Order: sequence, then C-alpha cells, then structure tokens
Amino acid sequence: MSILSASYPPVCFYFEVHIAGIVVPGDSSFAEADGLESELGIMEIKEGGENRFSHRLPDRATHRNLTLKRGVVTMASALAAWCKDTLESDFTPRVTTRDIYVSLLDQYGIPQLVWAFYNAWPVKWSLAGLDAKKNEIALETLEFAYSYSARVTADDILRLAIN
Repeated sequence: MSILSASYPPVCFYFEVHIAGIVVPGDSSFAEADGLESELGIMEIKEGGENRFSHRLPDRATHRNLTLKRGVVTMASALAAWCKDTLESDFTPRVTTRDIYVSLLDQYGIPQLVWAFYNAWPVKWSLAGLDAKKNEIALETLEFAYSYSARVTADDILRLAIN
C-alpha cells in the first residue's frame, strides 16, 4: 500500500519544517513554506546550415530559494542566531550550512511527502511591514539558498523519524 493512499490528495496546510542541528521545540514552526521548485535549464545549439530549428538539450537544474514565514521570535532562538551569524558575517568564519526538511503531513501527523534541501544557508531575512491600523501578527520571512534539493522516499522518511 502506498504511503499516500490514506489521504490522497494531501492538504497543503499541515506541514512541518526540520532544520538539522536546531532541535528547540517551536523554533522551526512556520506559517508558510514556498520555493519548493526545481527547473531544468535548456541549452540551445544552432547548427550551421540548419535554419529550421535549434537543437534543444537539457542543461543544469536551477532552484528558487526556499522561503519560510513565521511569527517573529526572540534572538534567543537557535534559528535566529544562525541567521544572524550568517547574514551579519564578514566571512572570516566559514558559513555554516544545514539540511532543511519540509514534510507534508497527513491527518495523524505522519509525513506523506518530504522535500530535502541540502547544504542550505540563510541569504535573506525580512520583517513584514509594521502598521498600527492593522491587527496582525508580526511576520518574519527567512530565505535560504541551497546546493540541491530532492523529494525524499518513504524509506528515508522512516529513517528521519528514527534519528
């Protein structure tokens, strides 16, 4: 039986984020995750004497930055400290990368699909505009660049849960 068969199609509002090395409860709770996207580039080669078409060949994959949004947390947060250390760095110490896992959960909280973002590091932090006329939670947005991403298999999901 497929791991997705119990709740297909899955809903997009029940997800969790795990950041390797950051295990403080609630420190990786997010309201939104975006940028789960990869695109294969296309290289066009024009052949002399052939004017009807160009040869289109696959090129390197490109990835959007992973964008995570949540309510603003204190600087005591391990995630906030990692972002601050990276974004305010003069690159004297090496940038610390971490693997980030975004899991889509079923109604029981069991991961159905997991996307892994390897060697991620923070590249942008922003705070939503402050407006005294609105009654909203102050949201911060964190953007991460990464080396590559992969959709993780069911066996990998179980291995992540054990570790």
